[in-house]
Amino acid sequence: MTTPLFHDFPELSHFSREDLEDLLNDHVYFQAVFHSLPRVKAMYESQAELGMANESIARHNLALQEPLYNLRAETKQAFDDAKNLEARWREVDKEQREVYQRFNAQFLLMRLKHSKTEQDDASEALASDFVQQSPTSGGSGTPNGGMGREIDEFVKEYKNMRKTYHKRVIWEDRWSTGLVNWRDD
Repeated sequence: MTTPLFHDFPELSHFSREDLEDLLNDHVYFQAVFHSLPRVKAMYESQAELGMANESIARHNLALQEPLYNLRAETKQAFDDAKNLEARWREVDKEQREVYQRFNAQFLLMRLKHSKTEQDDASEALASDFVQQSPTSGGSGTPNGGMGREIDEFVKEYKNMRKTYHKRVIWEDRWSTGLVNWRDD
């Protein structure tokens, strides 16, 4: 009859009953027998192999430690540089939008309307100043008492101002009827 003990531990089957009792009663003897069992030896060998493998992995990891710290520092520096560049990009983008705002179609139309109004006001002010000028006396023999040259200069300047004004009116009219198209590229 085989007992469950011998079934699980066939190495003990050659021990006598007294040897088995001594095994239970003597701790040193138990340890000696226990450590001589092939399964226990295999377990200790496996444990030793795993320990050596762990030591090898630990040495390898320690060898990688310094390059990893350097890589971490480089990565942090690159990240900080990227954040600084991102902040600078936001500033440049804001500046660019402000510059482009001045060339926006609506802004340009507004500038055209304002310059048209200013040109009209300037030409009317020139005409008003000329009309309110007192004629100079002294018979120079020219009509209007010597103002011939002044009249010619006034007419030339007034004509140029009105020509500029009417060009701006034409451009505004074309723009409002959709004949002017602005590209955004």
